[in-house]
Amino acid sequence: MSLIPVTILTGFLGSGKTTLLNRILKENHGQRIAVIENEFGETGIDNELLVRDEGEQIVEMNNGCICCTVRGDLIRILGELYAKRSAGTLVFDRVIIETTGLADPAPVAQTFFVDDEISGRYLLDAIVTLVDAKHAMSQLDEHHEAQEQVGFADRILLSKTDLVSTEEVSALEQRLKRMNPRAPILAAHFGEAPIDKLLDIRGFNLNAILEIEPDFLTDVEHEHDDDVSSFVFRTEQPFDAARLEDFWGPLLQIYGPKLMRYKGVLSIAGVERRVVLQGVHMLMGTEQGAAWKAQEKRESRVVFIGQHLPKDILSQGLEQCLVTARSAL
Repeated sequence: MSLIPVTILTGFLGSGKTTLLNRILKENHGQRIAVIENEFGETGIDNELLVRDEGEQIVEMNNGCICCTVRGDLIRILGELYAKRSAGTLVFDRVIIETTGLADPAPVAQTFFVDDEISGRYLLDAIVTLVDAKHAMSQLDEHHEAQEQVGFADRILLSKTDLVSTEEVSALEQRLKRMNPRAPILAAHFGEAPIDKLLDIRGFNLNAILEIEPDFLTDVEHEHDDDVSSFVFRTEQPFDAARLEDFWGPLLQIYGPKLMRYKGVLSIAGVERRVVLQGVHMLMGTEQGAAWKAQEKRESRVVFIGQHLPKDILSQGLEQCLVTARSAL
């Protein structure tokens, strides 16, 4: 059997990785794709947002960052996928690994060269990095992971260019080219990107990486900033839409700069479909998701990732937005 191509999809928090991944899964390219999802924190939301069809293989890894504590899990999952494929119980042509927005892609890429079983079965095709044009300048200034994601990219996709001026896009592109002159820069408006320039491009060049980072194959140290943490709010009580809207405005005005990423699946009273919440700092949006099934437990989950998170304020504020027995009368 030939080597199975692997694409590492990375990018800082809120850059649009899941949106792009959904676009790839919807594309009529005729390939079966196994997806490995990694999210920072104890629970995941993105898995619910991905397009699925019968037999789709999507594996979640939520017990840590893929570039740190769960690298052993990545090796195990890749091994299990290969075994199922060899046995004929699972059919897929390629693998896409979507990393958490706080991942350094280097240790993930290392896996395909330092583990003999993995390197004998899989081929690292490319590292594709999403860059949020609205927030990239500050992210690159403040976060080492954002710099590494750009530095290791074989393709760079700019998202949210509609939220900034052409001058700002030009300045960002110039900075990205200085950081990584070998990676072409493409646009990705709401996940719309040329698939033929992202998959099967044989973009990863180990020799080029070793030139800029000689310790690539041996350096396994990676630490996150201690002030970045995650918090999950769960409830089976529905939210009151009006209260929830009143809650977000003041919250984002005060704590928006610290909220690096927040996303959730919400159960809203009187609404028969999930409401999907997405936000980065001061930018927040909602859209309708899949309908709740008749016997399905309608549980809301909201994940916050940020610096010095005001967990008590978030939790108490969201609880006050719930439909209680008294308010329902």
